[in-house]
Amino acid sequence: MAVKTKARAGVTEIRPFTVEVPEAELEALRARIAATRWPEKETVGDDSQGVQLATIQALARYWQEEYDWRKVEARLNALPQFVTEIDGLDIHFIHVRSKHEDALPLIVTHGWPGSIIEQLKIIDPLTNPTAHGANASDAFHLVIPSLPGYGFSGKPTTTGWDPAHVARAWTELMRRLGYSRFVAQGGDWGAMITDLMALEAPPELLGIHSNMPGAVPPDLDKALLAGNPPPSGLPAEEKHAADQLAFFYQRIAYALEMGTRPQTLTAFADSPVGMAAFMIDHDAKSLELISQVFAGQPRGISRDDILDNVTLFWLTNTAISAARLYAENKLPFLSAKGVSIPVAVSAFPDELYQAPRSWAEQSYPNLIYYNKLDKGGHFAAWEQPQLLSEELRAGFRSLR
Repeated sequence: MAVKTKARAGVTEIRPFTVEVPEAELEALRARIAATRWPEKETVGDDSQGVQLATIQALARYWQEEYDWRKVEARLNALPQFVTEIDGLDIHFIHVRSKHEDALPLIVTHGWPGSIIEQLKIIDPLTNPTAHGANASDAFHLVIPSLPGYGFSGKPTTTGWDPAHVARAWTELMRRLGYSRFVAQGGDWGAMITDLMALEAPPELLGIHSNMPGAVPPDLDKALLAGNPPPSGLPAEEKHAADQLAFFYQRIAYALEMGTRPQTLTAFADSPVGMAAFMIDHDAKSLELISQVFAGQPRGISRDDILDNVTLFWLTNTAISAARLYAENKLPFLSAKGVSIPVAVSAFPDELYQAPRSWAEQSYPNLIYYNKLDKGGHFAAWEQPQLLSEELRAGFRSLR
């Protein structure tokens, strides 16, 4: 795919970036979708065997016949996008400065199977709060980077780009942009990377916000991951969270494959529909939502939202390079990391687990904000952008 950046004068230079996908690549994508060889229908009446045939065929039909990549390409190119080299790798990022002078710099990190597409809906509410019923004092300067190996960032050619390395790179990025004080936010991989930024505790980092907090007691996390049932006697909120985790840990074959044999997934560089099916089967609640969307039921996300993200993976050929982040990681995803700086937590009900306040307080001794929401799931910025924007304003208000 074609991209445009200005010629570099030095490795620390920040270069403007534009997306330009040749029409031939989009035509080739549609041809590959049309040539899909389909399996037979699942032998059960639910999604217990994976993404149902009706769902992925509806996705493919819309992708081939109606979907328009140019719309999201125009949205991206209407935003200030840049590339800069950090530790030998090009890092792509969106950087939108608020018109409000005292805006707080915020770096927001996506996860898998996400991308910068996840955060597009929260850009204006966070940078231009007065247009969304909020106060100018709640404004943010927003930085949204693409993870290494994802989207328009460079693909690592050697090992070493683990979440801790990304966390250090993000701090370098914010320094390079001239920010002497900032906050950070993330979900999924972004949550772990944000935790690790906080664990490093650079002096510029005032605090963090997580919508997938690393707050599970480590011994409980190990037991549930090993397939053991939750212990008896847990308080109701903790038992509910433990039950959610136990259910999720029964469905993490995708993470195990990417974490141990990412190169084996070569088919995802060849079959757009195969790649899409793998990507939308992240967790039960998200798959349920996506299946409803492609069955014609309006929800917080649209068919275009989903395919904007999937198409970005396809056009950049990053299914395998993105998967390698799982192989690089050696840390537990969801248990406490030892963060001591200020932390805000938003607990969405359809997240992999809805973190109880007791766990958040135990894992984050400097918990400055906690809110348990009544709707929203794993892709909070995508599905509930207004709610997440409100959570970020409230969560960071005391740090301004």
